[in-house]
Amino acid sequence: MQILKIIALLIEYPDEVLWESRDEAQALIAQDAPMLLPFAQQHLSVPLLDQQAAWCEVFERGRATSLLLFEHVHAESRDRGQAMVDLMNQYEKAGLQLDCRELPDYLPLYLEYLSILPDAQAREGLQNVAPILALIGGRLKQRAVPQYQLFDALLGFAGSPLSSDSVTKQVSGEQRDDTRQALDAVWEEEQVKFIEDNATACDSSPMQQYQRRFSQDVAPQYVDVSAGGPK
Repeated sequence: MQILKIIALLIEYPDEVLWESRDEAQALIAQDAPMLLPFAQQHLSVPLLDQQAAWCEVFERGRATSLLLFEHVHAESRDRGQAMVDLMNQYEKAGLQLDCRELPDYLPLYLEYLSILPDAQAREGLQNVAPILALIGGRLKQRAVPQYQLFDALLGFAGSPLSSDSVTKQVSGEQRDDTRQALDAVWEEEQVKFIEDNATACDSSPMQQYQRRFSQDVAPQYVDVSAGGPK
């Protein structure tokens, strides 16, 4: 399913490579996912810097719309470490080499992995994360973020009965975590731990520390997103 790679690029932080090849991307979308063509045309018509700023507001404020799949399953639990290791092993078996900046549960990366699998396996991989896709899509739709259409399209390719509308009741009862007040509250709770972590690792970037912590946190239970969900 090559279209999954294009959808991954549309979900990903906006990149100048995509903007430069927008005609080719739109042609593939018109062929394989015509329902997404209006979204893609509008999305790619906006100046790149504006889309980058908008992306940060949506996907980097709070955890509710995080593109890290295990964030919505394990959060900060130790189970997440083994899940990371096993998913990385699946990527390596498929011949997909990870960039050091990327965490294995990053949704665009997972979609790129599925895009190189046979269609039946790719569909199964989407089905395994369908509840997460519906949840993120539902939160985006509630916030009037047009990217929810990408998540509904993925659910459609999965053959899942779920959609962004499936979680309307749940999402409507949630307290948003991307407001200034919510972000300040999180900072107040975690600032002491943040200082302690960086006091012993000042030569590492936050992403490197994050990768190291989860690659070392190995626990007996995990979620394998491409082989059947929670174990």
